[in-house]
Amino acid sequence: MTRLKIITVIGLLALMPVMSGQQFPMYSQYVMNGFLLNPSYTGSDYYTTFGLTVREQWMSFPEAPSTYAASFQTRILNDSYITKSTAVRKKINRPTRGGRVGLGGYLFSDHNGIMHRTGLQLAYAYHLPLANEQQLSFGLSLSAYQYFVDISGAVMPPGVNDELLNNYDQVVYIPDANFGISYMTRRYYAGFSMTNLFRGALMIGNGSENGRSQLGHYFLTGGMRFYAGSDWIIEPSVMLKSSDMVLKSAQMDITARVYYREDYWLGLSYRTEDAVVLMAGLKVDRFYIGYAFDFTLSEIRSYTYGTHELTVLARFGDNPRRYRWINRY
Repeated sequence: MTRLKIITVIGLLALMPVMSGQQFPMYSQYVMNGFLLNPSYTGSDYYTTFGLTVREQWMSFPEAPSTYAASFQTRILNDSYITKSTAVRKKINRPTRGGRVGLGGYLFSDHNGIMHRTGLQLAYAYHLPLANEQQLSFGLSLSAYQYFVDISGAVMPPGVNDELLNNYDQVVYIPDANFGISYMTRRYYAGFSMTNLFRGALMIGNGSENGRSQLGHYFLTGGMRFYAGSDWIIEPSVMLKSSDMVLKSAQMDITARVYYREDYWLGLSYRTEDAVVLMAGLKVDRFYIGYAFDFTLSEIRSYTYGTHELTVLARFGDNPRRYRWINRY
């Protein structure tokens, strides 16, 4: 066992007494599947979408964080077409107006050293169509997940006997809820979401005596689209994320993407005090495939090959949509 791995595990164990749910999944390609961070995006594009995201952080670093998420979302529509019979028995197919309710959910599994978090989240969104191709959306999600300490992966120096491993709870079940709101037009969008509304107790330790609660996390996103002719779109965007520990946890992603014919895109992002991210993607029929590589800027870069993130989406349904511009990643 390498010395670096021992140091990593010891560091994680040192943090256990004050663990307050600060680890929240990080996504470099949050625009591709925004409802993972903001439930108000659930079903916003009028399509049924299946998604898979795999993120391997700090490759080659022992016990590095990893995230896996499988998602589903849809818009509850009226019938795609209404069949009317005229006086002469001629059938007419007429598109209906889309519904306002979005439903979705996802399974997730996060790993960080000997800490594991696995759970399910179900989301509901209500979309209000406004004048001039605008949409205001509200979302709420309920989640239930398990925190698990895998002590079999702990490596301790000889002679060290830590009571946290021997006497404390190793499995915790937590229910919680998230809220989000978003606003979209053809040229710009903005959203805000809050997680861990219940501030559920992360009772790793003596559960009956541990009164610590999780931190709430906050995500503020926004972006604009500039149409350069009929084939090109330039989209700068920003995401500000923080927690209840505002001054210590605030971080910003500043991103620019370029789309060509809505089938190909390239992007560059800067995450403050953390990484530079390169992104690329393409659309093949109903499938959207996106890849991101994070160049780590912190001191840990000497021990890692960077972070890889792959997102694959499959979208179904040819329903007549109110806003056809909600179809770009």
